[in-house]
Amino acid sequence: MSGGRAAGYAPIMSEAVPQPSPSAASTEVESLLSVLERNRRTFAWKTSGLDEKGLRATTAASAMTLGGLVKHVALVEADWLAVKLAGKEYGAPWDAVDFDAEPDWEWRTGALDSPEDVYAVWRDAVERSRELVAEIIKERGLDGPASFTWPDGRTPTVRAMLLDMVEEYARHTGHADILREAVDGRVGEGAPEDFTI
Repeated sequence: MSGGRAAGYAPIMSEAVPQPSPSAASTEVESLLSVLERNRRTFAWKTSGLDEKGLRATTAASAMTLGGLVKHVALVEADWLAVKLAGKEYGAPWDAVDFDAEPDWEWRTGALDSPEDVYAVWRDAVERSRELVAEIIKERGLDGPASFTWPDGRTPTVRAMLLDMVEEYARHTGHADILREAVDGRVGEGAPEDFTI
């Protein structure tokens, strides 16, 4: 082993397939949702198909794992889009957690849960977010308000909330990229054409 990789290491690349992008004819809503879906899909591909060992692997000086990352992003979907955008409750499993007592719960348990459970929590959160975002856009449009106010009195728009979710996925897909390459050599800018969430 050299640098955590087996001898004969060769990176596993995705095919050079152009990633889905909004067309020139896309509306702003279609463009925002398309970019968010592309980021979700790339994140899912970067974290998919791993066993418990792969989901628990760490790299460098970080304790971050892919399992913890998947569960964290599921929590962000619930917090940002269900609670703060749509004004709904967190729902399971989040509503049973005392985050004051255990602020890193999702990171810790995501590294311990089975791959099936970790992926299911994320997929459920994404599906719920998709439904809620569609409802909110229909009701409020992109310029409409989110369902919360910052401490300084500002209320973000639906557009701002969606842009923040894109940023969240972009940041954490970068983390996943580094962790995944260390686990099995998978690298690439986006998921292969035949990959499904």
